[in-house]
Amino acid sequence: MHYVYAIQGKKNKKIYIGYTNDLRKRFKMHNLGKVFSTQPYKPFDLIYYEAYRNKNDAVEREKFLKSGWGKNYMKRILKHYFAAQKFGRASPPKF
Repeated sequence: MHYVYAIQGKKNKKIYIGYTNDLRKRFKMHNLGKVFSTQPYKPFDLIYYEAYRNKNDAVEREKFLKSGWGKNYMKRILKHYFAAQKFGRASPPKF
């Protein structure tokens, strides 16, 4: 399987979107600080993922979710998650 996922930094609320074929391993690597691009933002919560059988489909979806349209899509589908954060945490998410 191939996965597209979104993780959110617990400290700064920054959201990172990525692709992997082993979601558990990749999430662990993010939290251990072994991924250069996300190292400053650890630790993370996994807030969203999609599974695909075809790698090309997953890679295209990752590109979409990183676009402006994709960021708006994520805000819409995770609106209840972000609304709940407002009550428990101070700042809204950042893409």
